[in-house]
Amino acid sequence: MQDSGVRARVNQSRIPCAILRGGTSKGVFFHEGDLPRDPQARDRVLLAAMGSPDPRQIDGLGGADNLTSKIVIVGPSTRADADVDYTFGQVGIDLPYVSYTANCGNLSAAVGAFAIEEGLVPTVAPVTRVPSTIPTRASCSSPTCRWRMARRPSRVSARLPAYPVPPRRLC
Repeated sequence: MQDSGVRARVNQSRIPCAILRGGTSKGVFFHEGDLPRDPQARDRVLLAAMGSPDPRQIDGLGGADNLTSKIVIVGPSTRADADVDYTFGQVGIDLPYVSYTANCGNLSAAVGAFAIEEGLVPTVAPVTRVPSTIPTRASCSSPTCRWRMARRPSRVSARLPAYPVPPRRLC
């Protein structure tokens, strides 16, 4: 077979994402507005992005391990008591599913960094404070950001080093 120099068109779409590590987990983070609103269409996109189902996830960003086959969807909060909502998803490796029933504490810690990079949270140097419903004794004059897990009534607290930079898309 001769190479004609013409590539076949593949039905692909560009969807911005960021690969972040939180603790011992790695996840692919998506801005909620960049994904389809229909849950079934969204899950098809996420499975394709991760390369699932495939035990090696060779055609995607998944790492063929439960610690590295995770996604996080982040967007503006739908509630007044939070600035950002996030949804965690465990992506099947050799089976085509995305489970939203659990949480990953490691990746929860990375939500604030993603929100800052996406411009969803204002940054104030040297520290942007991200409080939760749990009172802390720490004081900071920085603006606050509150994020919550969309499917559970919990919020996360963190103090993140931040330097004012223009918001940018990571990939």
